Amino acid sequence: MSYAVDSTLPSVTRAQRVAGLILSGLVIAFLVFDGVIKLIPLPVVTETMAGLGYSADPALARLLGIITLACAILYAIPRTSVLGAILLTGLLGGAIATHLRIGSPIFSHLLFGVYLGVIAWGGLYLRYEAVRKMIPFFQRSF
Repeated sequence: MSYAVDSTLPSVTRAQRVAGLILSGLVIAFLVFDGVIKLIPLPVVTETMAGLGYSADPALARLLGIITLACAILYAIPRTSVLGAILLTGLLGGAIATHLRIGSPIFSHLLFGVYLGVIAWGGLYLRYEAVRKMIPFFQRSF
């Protein structure tokens, strides 16, 4: 059995593109907020890091803020958005592993990284035909 993308499916519609932009915008807004509070770093950031088992060193918080903002910038630029999503997926994987290690609540903390990753990739999927070809959910078998 072979699979092929149905060539009769329309490319990205205006509604899909707008929905994708909204989802991507939400992800970017969250990442910028998260990165900025780590750059400052607010006391809540260093206290939370200590509670998660990491050093409360402001330099570590700033480094994480820079990494988060770099992922956000790469994700926001259309030409590098897939690279940004890949790097963001790795960053979120580390956050998920951290919450798993300390036994955080499942739906509010542990799976938050999954929710954010699904929204990020969903935004790209809705916006770009190339992403749809890489991740073909709707295929017709011949």
